Amino acid sequence: MTNYTHWFLRARLKTRQLLLLVALAEEGNIHRAAQVLNMTQPAASKLLKDLEDVLGVSLFERLPRGMRPTWYGDTMIRHARAALASLNQAHEELQAAKNGQFGQVNIGSITAPGLALLPPTVAAVKQAHPNLQITIQIEPSNVLIEKLNRGTLDIVVGRLSPEHDKAALRYEMVAEEPICAVARPGHPLLTAIKPSLDDVFKFGWILPPAGSMLRHRFDLMIQELGLEQPSNSVETSALLFISKMMQQSDMVSVMAVDVARYYANHGLMSILPVAMPCEMEPFGFITRRDRLLSPAGEVVLRALKASAMTVYGKAFSVEPSAAV
Repeated sequence: MTNYTHWFLRARLKTRQLLLLVALAEEGNIHRAAQVLNMTQPAASKLLKDLEDVLGVSLFERLPRGMRPTWYGDTMIRHARAALASLNQAHEELQAAKNGQFGQVNIGSITAPGLALLPPTVAAVKQAHPNLQITIQIEPSNVLIEKLNRGTLDIVVGRLSPEHDKAALRYEMVAEEPICAVARPGHPLLTAIKPSLDDVFKFGWILPPAGSMLRHRFDLMIQELGLEQPSNSVETSALLFISKMMQQSDMVSVMAVDVARYYANHGLMSILPVAMPCEMEPFGFITRRDRLLSPAGEVVLRALKASAMTVYGKAFSVEPSAAV
């Protein structure tokens, strides 16, 4: 039986209080937060005080020039964002149903599965459900998981790092991500007999930016092999620049094999026959444990798992996700 005695019902928690918490977190000032919500500052102050009285804790520190969330405040802000995102999702699903659509799903992915996994998945979903609206964002994992926590993404295909709150996230490993060296078609190393990494280091490198996962793995490989860090290098994560730069020089780059194969199949670069003892952390499907996927989200997640079976040879459970 449904429990109708939840504390937030007894406390008559207001949606505007949730909106105020988020606005205060973003503005850091109750006057500006009140303006954002089109209310007076006294009304905003009363809303906040009423909520703090119900909870019995201070949610914000009052500073000379603004406000800063306490630990309790950070907790409530995180859940307020999730609750508001869920309400927005409910509204979007209702509007989609009224307009004869099936719903909307927001997917985030790192680059390699964004090229290898998402296109066949989206094609299959659109063939079965033409009116299902899908948005795709290609970003690093940390950016995607932040958006997942904020409720602006429904499903992420990415990696979990030690700093992520794994208790709040459901993760299903998909595949590891091998790395390779790439260069322009016609590069001298493509005709060399058994070229080694020492041979590659005679050419300049186009490397991922410092701090990125791929650069970290590359640097560890160099260190473990006892090689010196390349002095002739360019740092960028822009794939269009990398492909264009390699067309105009003999510089070499490093990237995930799936990404390299995509560009090689289009004749924009070639994979060098050089062993690269370097591999990225596995990536997987990531969803929120405390938020049920919509019916449309379940359709997309099942399609992702079916495509992963074809692309990576990995089988998955296709049972609906559930909040815990």
